[in-house]
Amino acid sequence: MAVYVDDMYRYPMGRYGRMKMSHMVADTRGELLSMAREIGMTEAMIAKWLQYPGTPREHFDVPMDPRELAIAKGAVPVTMRQLARIRARNRSDFHAYTQGTAPAFSF
Repeated sequence: MAVYVDDMYRYPMGRYGRMKMSHMVADTRGELLSMAREIGMTEAMIAKWLQYPGTPREHFDVPMDPRELAIAKGAVPVTMRQLARIRARNRSDFHAYTQGTAPAFSF
C-alpha cells in the first residue's frame, strides 16, 4: 500500500498565485491520514483541508514543501495521469479503500 503525490504543480491548474500545489492520495484512507500527520498536519488542519471527505475523491492539496516531505517519508511521485488511474481504482472499490484492504496500485 502507498501514498502518492502528483505533478499538478507543473500545470496552470496547480498554481495559486506564487504557490505550487499537488494532490496527495493513497491506497487507503488510513494511509492518507497517517501521511498527513507525518508531514505535520494537525487534526484541525486535516479536518479543514481534507478535500471531499468520505468520497472516492478524498485527497489533500499540498504545497511543494509538504509534497517533498511526503516523498522523503515514502510517498510515490506520480504524474496526474497516473493519479487519475489510482483514483479510478479507488472509485471502483471504495469499500476496500475505506476499510484499508486495497492493494498497492500497480502501474
